[in-house]
Amino acid sequence: MTMIEKLSDELRPERFSKLSQVVGEFCSEHAELPAFTCFGRTLDYSEVDELSDRFAHYLITQTSLKPGDRIAIQLPNILQFPIAFYGATRAGLVVVNTNPLYTDKEMAHQFKDSRVKGIVILSNFCS
Repeated sequence: MTMIEKLSDELRPERFSKLSQVVGEFCSEHAELPAFTCFGRTLDYSEVDELSDRFAHYLITQTSLKPGDRIAIQLPNILQFPIAFYGATRAGLVVVNTNPLYTDKEMAHQFKDSRVKGIVILSNFCS
């Protein structure tokens, strides 16, 4: 059985109804394995699980966002991206991925079109 066939068999809709369930189980089963590396820093799956859970908790308790709301994630390819993505899905939010190199006009169009209610962005991109 190929890896794709094995994953297809394991990821049946009747087993998982949410992406956050898939990520949570995978993080538990592979806790000590490296998950992401960027700029010489590696996060293992247990760290991804913990950090994304903490971010989800923040989104639920410290913002006005509700499950089903859309949140834009406008980050480059850095370790914060998967944490923000998985945390947002754990909080029940719909992730709208955006390009940090968009012009003001492109951003305004995408944010309006997708009806985002929040955004995750690096502070040095804010003006």
